[in-house]
Parts: sequence; C-alpha cells; structure tokens
Amino acid sequence: MSARSPRPPSPRPPAPSFAVLDPATGEVFDEAPDQRPDELDGVVGRAHRAWAGWRADPGARSAALCAAADAVEAAGDGLARLLTREQGKPLAESHAEIARTAARLRYFAGLTDPRTRPISDGRPVSSEVRWRSLGPVAAIVPWNFPLQLAAAKFAPALAAGNTMVLKPSPFTPLATRLLGSVLSVALPEDVLTVVTGREPLGARLASHPGIRHVTFTGSVPTGRAVAASAATSLARVTLELGGNDAAVLLEDVEVDRIADRLFWAAFRNCGQVCMAVKRVYVPARLHADVVEALAHRARTVPLGPGLDPDTRLGPVSNAPQLARVEDVTRQALAGGARAAAGGRRLERPGYFFAPTVLTDVPPDSPVVTGEQFGPVLPVLPYRSLDEAVDAANSTGFGLGGSVWGTDLDRAEAVADRLECGTAWINHHAELSLAQPFAGIKDSGVGVAGGPWGLYGNLRPFVVHRPREHQLDQEVRR
Repeated sequence: MSARSPRPPSPRPPAPSFAVLDPATGEVFDEAPDQRPDELDGVVGRAHRAWAGWRADPGARSAALCAAADAVEAAGDGLARLLTREQGKPLAESHAEIARTAARLRYFAGLTDPRTRPISDGRPVSSEVRWRSLGPVAAIVPWNFPLQLAAAKFAPALAAGNTMVLKPSPFTPLATRLLGSVLSVALPEDVLTVVTGREPLGARLASHPGIRHVTFTGSVPTGRAVAASAATSLARVTLELGGNDAAVLLEDVEVDRIADRLFWAAFRNCGQVCMAVKRVYVPARLHADVVEALAHRARTVPLGPGLDPDTRLGPVSNAPQLARVEDVTRQALAGGARAAAGGRRLERPGYFFAPTVLTDVPPDSPVVTGEQFGPVLPVLPYRSLDEAVDAANSTGFGLGGSVWGTDLDRAEAVADRLECGTAWINHHAELSLAQPFAGIKDSGVGVAGGPWGLYGNLRPFVVHRPREHQLDQEVRR
C-alpha cells in the first residue's frame, strides 16, 4: 500500500469578534475581540503569578508608572484620534482625557510606598500597621471616559502593588486595547491585562474567585449586579454609579458671567458625564434670563463629528443611549415641558441630538428625577431657597452638586446643605487628583481619588512585638 500524504491541518476558525461603530456616522469602522468568559481563568492566573514580583519593590513600581505616563503622552495623538472615532467626543476633549490619564499615573507613582504607622495604646508592646496589596483586581469601565476612568482604577491599584484585569465597554474597546499595548512597554508582563467582549464576560470577571477587588463605573442597576456577582467570592467592591447633579442659582447670581460655565458643566462630552449638571434650579424672577442664556448657547454651539476641528459638541456615543435621550425628552414634552432649544434628534447620519434646554418641566418628569446622561437640561424655577434645596436633595442620587452666586459665604452655606459627595461653588465637575471622590445614596459605594483611592486597594496588616525590656522580664521568669 502506498504511503498517503499527510493531510494539511484544518484551518482554525477565526477568533470571534464584534463590531465597533463610529457614533458620528452610525457605521461599523472596526472590530474588537469577543473574548469568552472561560478565557478569564488563564488571564487571572497569569495576573496572580505576576503579582509576587510586582508587589515586591515599591521603587520599581514608581519608576514603571512614570515610564507608563511617558509612553501615554508619546502615543497621545494616535490614542486621541481612536478615542474620538469610537466614542464621538471632540478631538480636543480626547487629548484632555489622554493628558489626564498620564497625570494620574504620575500622581500615583508618588504613592507606591504607603507609610507604616505605629500604634501607641499604653500596652507594653510595639505595634504598627503596615499595608499589603490585595492581589489580582478587576476594573469594569464605561464608554463615556474610557481611558480616564480606566486610569482612575488601574493607577491606584498598580501603585498599591496589585495586578489588574481591565474590561472596557463593548462600545469603546479599541482605544483601551491600544492603551494596554502602549502601557505594556513600561509595565511587566501580565501586570495589566485588557480583555474585551460582550456579556457575560463582565459578569464572569466580577464573580471570578481569583479577583479580590472589583471597581466599576456605570449605571445603578448594573452596579447592583456587579456587587451581587462579587459577593460570591466576598471580593471588595468600589462602585461609582449614576448622578443627577443639581445646580442651585442664588438671587445674587450674575447670569451673564456664569452662563458659559454653567452651559459646559451640563453639556461637556454631550452631557455624558456622571457628575455633569443635570438639573438647574433658578429664582423665579431670573428663570427666563437663565433659560434664554443657556438656550442661546445650545442653539449656536458648533455641533458635528469629533474629528472636525471646529466641533465643540459631538454625537451621543451609541444608539441605546440616543434612544434613552429621545425617550426622556419625549416624555417631558408630552407632560407639558417646552423646548427653548433643541428637543429632537437631528436628521443626519450618526447619533446626533440637538442640544436641548427644557422649561416648564413637571418636577416629577423622568428628565428631572432620573439621569438623562445626554445633551438635555431642565431649568426649573423656585420661590424659596428651602424649596430649591429640598428639590436638589429629593432624588435617589447623591454624587455632586453646585451653588452659584456672588456672596461666596452664603453660597458655601447653601452648598453645605446639599446631600452629595462633592459640592462646588460657581463651577462644577472639576476634580483634583489629590481629592477623594465618592457618592452617597444610589451614587456609589467606596472612595476613589487621592490617597483614599490608594488605600482602597490595600489591606492593613498589624504586627505586634514585645518591647526589649518586656522580653528580658519574660526570660528572667
């Protein structure tokens, strides 16, 4: 019998992928790997093996994070263009997000060696608190600020000596994958791993028994699901959830002076900011002036694709969010609200919604009580300051809030009455890297930012030892 030629190996099926759409056109422009949940076992296992070396040397961690910041800045143009292409924001805002990502890496590079603290409690022992990393941790990041929010999670986690598995939103996976590649030149292998895919990948990551801390930014319902998944392995959770920030304008406010700041506090990133101004409360006598000032800016702001250098406001980031914006606006208008500007989707390709300022809005309308997360702003009159503060505090959210007026002491006294994690005076949604960021009520669990963010990624470890003279006494006995 003659020998048979060996059969060529069967071609491997192509790896699964999913489409990524450009929100400025609504069309597919690339694909991302659709990783399977069962792949996480290997990813988490490698992160665990990398943990021993990474946690051992705080100085090396600091140097690596500084090198990572340099690498992000060097790759800034490519990262920014890809971020705008998949998320929709103007290119200038994407560059700002890249800069913030690098700055956060540098900030936490200075916090890699947390201070050991002695404990003095009068007992004849020496005690001190040391800090230890947790192990492999996970981050699940939304689509509105995919790189900046990823860095807000991985920079403190890595500085603390943990390793991380990072999952971006399926709407914005590409810039995060590129960021992971950029960081790989500065970080040891498997210290930071980016995984992309559709559900149930995120649910499996949150519940994985090898993950010791899960950080998540997103909606309240998904945050509850993440917490439930993490509870199966008793992993820690840090949840930064929704916001419905109120801006309270006082009687002495100078409308012309604050109108630009107030407009952009509401409409930056097309209103897709967790701590954007989402409701404005105005003294009744100033209501018409404030509505017109904001509506004028909404009608005249340059709107278009984010890669157009003249664009100041881009599209809504994805089709499901556009549908939500349309729905809450439709409900408000059906309930008696009036659009002083906008109020509709634009008849053009992509996910464009006209910047909208609403007046005569029923206070129980979903655009007031919920989170629109888009370019729609209700402006509501009030007759007494107590009424305004009660309304500002009346929702289930408690992320941020602001007070606007010329008497700063009075504005601060009003700000102190707001039920939220951060209150601003005459500005909004500006955060220092060194300050804590946390919400109350349905807006979140845990603290991010500054040293608080670092210690949220560590666990205390207490060492007791007898003092030398105490030990001598024990020996003599």
